[in-house]
Amino acid sequence: MLDKPLVWMVFLLTGIGLLSVYSASFDTPGRFQDQIRNAALVFTLIWAIASVPPQTLMRCAAPLYTIGVALLIAVAMFGLARKGAKRWLHVGVVIQPSEIMKIAVPMMLAWYYHQRAGLIRTHDHLIALLLLMAPVGLIARQPDLGTAILVFSSGFFVSYLAGLSFRWIVPVFLAFALAVGALITFETKICQPDVQWPLLHDYQKHRVCTLLNPGADPLGKGFHTLQATIAIGSGGLHGKGWLKGTQTHLEFIPEKHTDFIFSVYAEEFGLIGGLALLALYFCLIVRGLQVAARGATLFGRLLAGSLILTLFSDVFVNIGMNSGLLPIVGAPLPLMSYGGTALVTVGIAVGLIMSVGRRKPLIQS
Repeated sequence: MLDKPLVWMVFLLTGIGLLSVYSASFDTPGRFQDQIRNAALVFTLIWAIASVPPQTLMRCAAPLYTIGVALLIAVAMFGLARKGAKRWLHVGVVIQPSEIMKIAVPMMLAWYYHQRAGLIRTHDHLIALLLLMAPVGLIARQPDLGTAILVFSSGFFVSYLAGLSFRWIVPVFLAFALAVGALITFETKICQPDVQWPLLHDYQKHRVCTLLNPGADPLGKGFHTLQATIAIGSGGLHGKGWLKGTQTHLEFIPEKHTDFIFSVYAEEFGLIGGLALLALYFCLIVRGLQVAARGATLFGRLLAGSLILTLFSDVFVNIGMNSGLLPIVGAPLPLMSYGGTALVTVGIAVGLIMSVGRRKPLIQS
């Protein structure tokens, strides 16, 4: 049996996403039809993958990871370029291999730690880090910093659940906090055009600086952030009603059917609708963690736990980006945003979580 509460929550979120995609794609009706087909495929995948025993999933971990890395290398060599980024591969259909790594990376690391259950040491975490950084580096090179961060997060969650010491974690968070503090304090100096930021492309620097001061260029670099927040704010308490969002239908919201689908939804359904959506995601994540805890093996618990926490990261980053609290990084909202690869990836993740949850641990006396 599938986990009914989890299935219903996925069904509701997908349905809400279809309503929002329909509204956001009023000028391109073919997108809505594509999304219906994608949604049907998602539920087929959930049912099919949930029927697969975790032992079989374990055997697939290393091959899937290897194929994913090979596809990322293929993207770097002869991928499709759009808007200055080479992230897609044409293999009969257009796919985005970086989305596949959101599944392949946690599967690989969960398998790796499972082989060392009870004997996980510091050098094991270092090897896991190398396995993680290979695809993360290839994704960041595309460049796609947003997806690289999310894939890194998926691997980090596996290591954390496997017992990564806080003496490793705390310095990273302290360094991040100091970097954010420096950005806020010295924003006027370090955001000057002649100041170069190491390891980041110019457009990535501009996105961070735009987050700190979107009003500095309201018709240019700050346009996306300002229009998204205006749409959310204009929805008020109850929203303007489905298909009645002026920011959406007057084409002010950029990429409204993908990265900024939350702005479309919030404008039409308001604060109450937005809070209801967040509550639904919260229930999905809590239920997912409960299902993950039922896993019979270390592999299953690590995989399911990391996948549901990665889903939380995706939601957090997308809504933070739409609300002007995080830089724009091109992260779709799970089960809501238009896009076959992203939607199918979430469906696979949910199927894996259910597969783990259906195999309960043996009760030992």
